[in-house]
Amino acid sequence: MATLYLDRKGLELRVDGAALALYESGSRIRTVPLSLLDRVVFRAETVLTSSALGALADSGCAAVVLSGRQGNRLAMVHGRPHNDAALRVAQYAQTGNAGWRLAWARRFIGAKIARQQRFLDRALVMRADRCKELSDALETLGMMRSRVEEDGMTPDSLRGIEGAAQAAYFRAFTSLFAGALHFHGRNRRPPRDPVNACLSLGYTLAHFEGVRLAHAAGLDPFLGFFHEIAFGRESLACDLIEPVRPLVDAWVWEMFRSRTLRPEHFKVDKGACVIEKAGRARFYQHYEHFMKTISVRLRGYCRLLARDLRAQAPQLPACDGEEDL
Repeated sequence: MATLYLDRKGLELRVDGAALALYESGSRIRTVPLSLLDRVVFRAETVLTSSALGALADSGCAAVVLSGRQGNRLAMVHGRPHNDAALRVAQYAQTGNAGWRLAWARRFIGAKIARQQRFLDRALVMRADRCKELSDALETLGMMRSRVEEDGMTPDSLRGIEGAAQAAYFRAFTSLFAGALHFHGRNRRPPRDPVNACLSLGYTLAHFEGVRLAHAAGLDPFLGFFHEIAFGRESLACDLIEPVRPLVDAWVWEMFRSRTLRPEHFKVDKGACVIEKAGRARFYQHYEHFMKTISVRLRGYCRLLARDLRAQAPQLPACDGEEDL
């Protein structure tokens, strides 16, 4: 299954039987079978017929609309919801269970820190010149990871641990990039350098995948266990992508390390760093392959959650499949 990226102005998307047809200036330029698509990403102004929108929803293909030069998410479109409403009822009930929420939050944050450690361990082999920065971060991450399982943990203390781990990790992560990229730490809305521009877009697409797969699994994307409920925020999707953020980070680093993406693929406009057309083409091409890794992980997390919710509510049918964080 694949993603259709629409990043060129003036396109029109129509439905043709069991396929989507792309038109430009009235002429058909491409046809894509709906059966091959999991998602559509709209990045440029596109004309979309109502029949095409209905076909996307009916096939279960989700769509995300990115607006603005930085690719901020504007809207999402999903297919029919999962039929198992009882699973969502169980999720609503467990949202009020502080112990259940904390147990899952500890599991996910522990997995995130472990993945940060693995990435920096690999980076240390490749970048011995950054031994001190990476070693210092690894020491801190090791301490923070051990604290995740301490007795007497509270949601606030877990957030403090996650924040300390993230700060140490990003200090080391920042040191891996060439000075020409002007990457000095995380910034967004707008991102001010090429690395942050890619991180923001990568996180946005991963979040969209988290929302899509939670929806497909019958879960409510707005009810999380680590991120508190907030108006307009898919807190569960925010939780789901925490353990995969280091994978996005590692992928972005590889894109620059291999010079697949270079400074000339970006420009700064009114203080915002923008990925130009040639850079976006490279980003999407390589991210599509990388997305398979993200999707497998996120789908597994959703299945784990659904199975646990069914165990908490024995009247729900059992769920097959075993996945690990």
